[in-house]
Amino acid sequence: MNNTHNLALEDETALQDGTDPQGNTSPVTRPGKQASSWHAFLTLGLAKTARGTVLKTCDHQGPLYVQKPFYPEGPAVAHIYLLHPPGGMVSGDRLTITAHLAENTHTLITTPGAGRAYRAREDKTLQHQTVELNVAHNSIMEWLPQETILYPNAHVRLENRINLTGNATFIGWEVTCFGLPANQETFEAGHAEQGLQIYQNGRLKVRERLVIDDQSRGIFTAKAGLDNKPVNGLMIAGPFDQKHNYDELIDALRGLCQAHPALSGATLVDDFIMVRCIHHDSEQVKQLFTQCWHLLRPALINKEACEPRIWAT
Repeated sequence: MNNTHNLALEDETALQDGTDPQGNTSPVTRPGKQASSWHAFLTLGLAKTARGTVLKTCDHQGPLYVQKPFYPEGPAVAHIYLLHPPGGMVSGDRLTITAHLAENTHTLITTPGAGRAYRAREDKTLQHQTVELNVAHNSIMEWLPQETILYPNAHVRLENRINLTGNATFIGWEVTCFGLPANQETFEAGHAEQGLQIYQNGRLKVRERLVIDDQSRGIFTAKAGLDNKPVNGLMIAGPFDQKHNYDELIDALRGLCQAHPALSGATLVDDFIMVRCIHHDSEQVKQLFTQCWHLLRPALINKEACEPRIWAT
């Protein structure tokens, strides 16, 4: 069973007594106290130097920052771990994450644990996260966070925008768990908006949007929707050169999907390969996406996959 989902009861207890799951004070509503929220931002700037890809600038406000970069693949690739100590968003929280990759840089950004959007307060103030990744010519961005858990009655908007310049490339995924399956709690109430856009040289190449509200909640049970599976995953890699034939790669990805205990599939859409997956367990979705990443990475950027050390902890 997904260990992340098993933390649900612990998280709920923590929210009731005003602390996050790690014991830190969390900006939640408490009896007799005014509600508070975090407006936090993190802006990263990466550049190529004689020492390889380095984190040249790191500006932040609020509980959102990074550790120093790690280099398990050598100096050319910086692995960066995003840290958000509160562990999740409450009503009124706004997190803004921006990364600027200069030319000839390569970074892999991940998180040490799942993100969360907790139950909203009665006023339904938005819980909002915005990610913008700007990737210059001849640079590579890998955006591979852990899953995001949306608690029942959350009121959340998650926005992702990737701007590619020249021959910049991108590999990324998002895995979203609606509700708390380990507690048999569905997302039968709440509001969620998810958006992902990829631009290449200012031109929109990929646009994904999902809205869950009282008018669209039937998507959870629809065969053409989530088919009663609370975990939804999307992986995107590209752009791939249309001059080449990627039939063997697509067949290999589809073979992984067919062998995996999840409803999933892989397609080439314009210049981008997409892998979609729905399941009852986010851990299973991440395992499939990691296997696909081991195929996609060498095909797109000619580098073997090197899993971040934090994934093994």
